[in-house]
Amino acid sequence: MLQWEHFEHEADIGVRGYGATPAEAFAATARAMLAVICEPDSVRPEQAVTIECEAPDLEFLLYDWLNALVYEMATRRMLFSEFEITLRDHALQATVRGEPLDLARHQPVVEVKGATYTELTVQQLPDGRWCAQCVVDI
Repeated sequence: MLQWEHFEHEADIGVRGYGATPAEAFAATARAMLAVICEPDSVRPEQAVTIECEAPDLEFLLYDWLNALVYEMATRRMLFSEFEITLRDHALQATVRGEPLDLARHQPVVEVKGATYTELTVQQLPDGRWCAQCVVDI
């Protein structure tokens, strides 16, 4: 079960994910971003899409990952609810699963325009878990 939460930020909203590894934290943060749009459990994992990103460090990789996800949602008119992520050095490869947007069933609340650098951080917590977060523009 992915652990995630939202946090307040003026007109936008923060998304935060936790995991045993940075990859799990990235997946949880993606789930938090989906939860800004709609109820995550309403999205069926019917179709798979591959996403790849590279960045100089984990923070920029999180930023690129979330923006790649926003791009795929917008261009494919899909929502994604499952995220299998592999991180190697500063490269990410993910298989995301979801389905075409169904306005009646998904009832999207807002459209996420993209991840921002605001409060962007990926760090290991004192308890050993990883936390990945940023503010998304809605």
